[in-house]
Amino acid sequence: MIKVTPEIKKAIEGALQLEIEGRQFFLAAAEATSHEKGKKMFKWLADEEVKHMEIFSQLFSEVLGNEDWRSQIQYQEKGEELPLVKKLKERISQTKGKQEVEALSIGIELEQRAIQLFEEAARQSLDPKACEIFTKIVEEEKFHYDLLQAQRDSLTKSGYWLDSSEFKMDGLF
Repeated sequence: MIKVTPEIKKAIEGALQLEIEGRQFFLAAAEATSHEKGKKMFKWLADEEVKHMEIFSQLFSEVLGNEDWRSQIQYQEKGEELPLVKKLKERISQTKGKQEVEALSIGIELEQRAIQLFEEAARQSLDPKACEIFTKIVEEEKFHYDLLQAQRDSLTKSGYWLDSSEFKMDGLF
């Protein structure tokens, strides 16, 4: 069992909060999007954030040896809308006629933040399993980033949404 150090605590809180904010934002983006394929993609991304939170909960329980870590971690899981999400929704509403493009741009920014946070967590992790999981999450976040970027490129150049991806766009199998 690993002691919950300030560094581990910060990584756990940051990871969970980022996923919660991402989920709230992607649900809001789905609501703000008028195109059905866009709604579907944003809802799928929101579901992915839930999967990440479940993975983190399992990882932290295994790495730290028990469920006690939950009592030491502060993050907002339920309740009112998070301040960051309110700010992002305002940003979307201020872009008359371009809400979908702005939602994609914000999603890209969130994925960039997630990639940076999880790459740093993987570098700092002393536990090989934790490092492996953070690295896997980085790969997933990069896929989400690429998907959002491709959607934004498609929307700004042709006005059509891509359908849900059934394969990785980075050429890896």
